[in-house]
Amino acid sequence: MSEKEKKKPVPRQPMPEQEADIRRRNFDEVPIGYTEEAAVIEAGRCLQCKKPGCVEGCPVGVNIPEFIQLIADKDFTGAARNLWTKNSLPAVCGRVCPQEIQCEGKCILAKKGDPVAIGNLERFAADYERTQGTGALPPRQDLTGKKIAVVGSGPSGLTVAGDLIAKGHDVTILEAFHKPGGVLVYGIPEFRLPKDIVAQEVGFLERQGVKIKCNAVVGSTVSLDELFEEGYDAIYIGVGAGLPRFMNIPGENLVGILSANEYLTRANLMKAYRYPEYDTPIPKGKNVVVLGAGNVAMDAARTAMRLGAESVKIVYRRSRDEMPARNAEIHHAEEEGIELFLLTTPTQYLGNAKGRLTGMECIKMELGEPDDSGRRRPVPVEGSEFEMDCDMVVVAVGSGANPILTNTTDGLSLNPWGYIVADEETGKTTKKAVWAGGDIVTGAATVILAMGAGRKAADSIHDYLTIGW
Repeated sequence: MSEKEKKKPVPRQPMPEQEADIRRRNFDEVPIGYTEEAAVIEAGRCLQCKKPGCVEGCPVGVNIPEFIQLIADKDFTGAARNLWTKNSLPAVCGRVCPQEIQCEGKCILAKKGDPVAIGNLERFAADYERTQGTGALPPRQDLTGKKIAVVGSGPSGLTVAGDLIAKGHDVTILEAFHKPGGVLVYGIPEFRLPKDIVAQEVGFLERQGVKIKCNAVVGSTVSLDELFEEGYDAIYIGVGAGLPRFMNIPGENLVGILSANEYLTRANLMKAYRYPEYDTPIPKGKNVVVLGAGNVAMDAARTAMRLGAESVKIVYRRSRDEMPARNAEIHHAEEEGIELFLLTTPTQYLGNAKGRLTGMECIKMELGEPDDSGRRRPVPVEGSEFEMDCDMVVVAVGSGANPILTNTTDGLSLNPWGYIVADEETGKTTKKAVWAGGDIVTGAATVILAMGAGRKAADSIHDYLTIGW
């Protein structure tokens, strides 16, 4: 081998995937995962920077160079244990985190080529430990006798529970649904995040001592003050932002129009994707339109395709550059035959005499000056109206704050949009011994940002329980 060949950089290892024409009709996970050989090669690309930008880009502060070096050394179990010190849900994060704008976005290799595939390596280490590891639990500090109630079992709640159980506290999660996992089970489809993965991550926390009570609607079946009366010393609120939003345009009550929240909950948590084993009623359309262009919109569109739609369109009022979904999700959707109708917005829904949806009237848009979000504001193009045939529309234009708990709790300050006001660095709310984090504070955001908020809150709760408010 010549010197030139020796110095040639090792290319980023591609993630094996199901072929698009096959996966578009099944709910099996799209990426197949690295082999041990591919993981070791990819880990060898890491430069082991002395001041790693990747760590700065991780909301939970994973020591990325350390766990990658352990993979390079073929100590796969050691890599998983290293991840656990900062991340209670590595198998989840390796699948759904937007690494391209976080850790990988700050990788020095990205300046001249492809960054290290940090997310793929995180997934590999977590999957290896789950399937081939020893099953040993991480260390736990001496028991403190303090009790914490965590309201909601989404990513922020699970993170708080994992951190505080490791610090020796008694932790109980109260979940409104019949299964724990929050948005990880009701919002993210099986082909992106298999339910077994979430169940195993939750089970790992239970093995460490976390107790989980499902069908517990805090704010309805029990109040925060009643939880304190039951002996809890601190409470963390992580109930998410699952209130559906619609566009308030004419015809919205026609049969065939539903929110992404309902659609994905039926498909995912209620397992409509496993018909006829689970005979969950779910609307199915031949010509489906999804409004919006975030990850939720991509999930809804790709779910509709897998449930048998002949045509699936995504309608978005801005251009491709402004689409908030991850690039990988957009790419996968297009590979699966989903069409993008950009710079387009609906003005009214059209129906038949039976009150069923038959189409939409739309208008073309052009981009004007930036709005409060920093994105260029879409402006209607006069005279560009047209009709689009469809028999089902899934509205995925965002969601609002879950009001059940906040409307029944005194002492919690809310912002004008109904989200809980909490300190950005600690998660403390205006109610003593109550913390909050995740989407119920920030509005709909990413899994890893919710986990980051949970980590800060867990540290603050621990300080309160050991030092004081």
